[in-house]
Amino acid sequence: MFAADATGLVACNAQGRVQPRAGQGGMTMRNAEQVTFGGSAFDRGGAMRSDAKAIARAQAEDATRAVVLWRGKPLITRANPAKLVRLAMDHPLLEGRADGAIFLGEESGFLGEEPGGARFAIDISDWQPDAADLNSVGAFTDPSEQWHPLLPEGQVFAELRRIMTWLSPRDAELAATAKAIIGWHGTHGFCAACGHKTVIAQAGWQRHCPACAAAHFPRTDPVVIMLITHGNSVLLGRSHGWPERMYSLLAGFVEPGETLEAAVRREVFEETAIQVEEVQYLASQPWPFPASLMVGCAGRAVNTEILVDPVEIEDALWASREEVLQALSGDHPRILPARKGSIAHFLLKRWLADTL
Repeated sequence: MFAADATGLVACNAQGRVQPRAGQGGMTMRNAEQVTFGGSAFDRGGAMRSDAKAIARAQAEDATRAVVLWRGKPLITRANPAKLVRLAMDHPLLEGRADGAIFLGEESGFLGEEPGGARFAIDISDWQPDAADLNSVGAFTDPSEQWHPLLPEGQVFAELRRIMTWLSPRDAELAATAKAIIGWHGTHGFCAACGHKTVIAQAGWQRHCPACAAAHFPRTDPVVIMLITHGNSVLLGRSHGWPERMYSLLAGFVEPGETLEAAVRREVFEETAIQVEEVQYLASQPWPFPASLMVGCAGRAVNTEILVDPVEIEDALWASREEVLQALSGDHPRILPARKGSIAHFLLKRWLADTL
């Protein structure tokens, strides 16, 4: 993560894009931007996506690296701290996969041990592990790790939900972007207008239909997640199928034709019968499970009597600041806190510290 720098000095990379100098932030970042998966100022190189020749040259450069995923699980080095692996494009594991590479952007060399250069995402989900426990793959909590024989020991594919707080802000952003865009391609192989098979375009940021010429772009679904307070207490809820005792902030998808504020009020009332008046924006978090943008909002409750809709959620309760602090410390007898790395955990900690 770039730290704020009083000098404000910046440098330009080889493509003329402005970037902070090594050892200098060059930008002032709001506290809210330091949520997991955000705030690393990664250069996505949008102008290059339509330049097929530039993309081909970038793939051939020695400094270019690939972020590799298997069934949505990024390749990491299991160390302390864990690191996202960036494989050279000529690595044996990537042989014959260049056509499916998705351009993520460009990374500056001063950020770590890897040289600066283009970054691509490559999916190897067609690989079948020989002796891996696959029973928990795709589960809410997936502790399994998969190792490919072409990789050194210690480099494994691991569930992003489990490792997201282990990674640096840059690694987390790259992993989340790669997971989200690869996931979109996996579910949008056919044209929504005519049903014909589509092809990859714009370096992976578009799918084109050769039959009806329709263009399809990656989608992100907005989800409001609400810090609803009444006096010294915050409203928490738990969904069906969550780990026992786990509670988090209420959340729900924004509907077509709806403002964020209206979505907050509707979702809270539908799930708990709590009415909300004042609503304000707090922070956002890309959430690639599979493709959401969590929009954190604060709201003030009018009433306190909870009436749970059992179709929507399993339970809801009011928790005092003292109880939330106890839960975050792991000492509450009834409440387990929201997962570390989630925007819910982020907002609750900052609510306690009064740094929203």
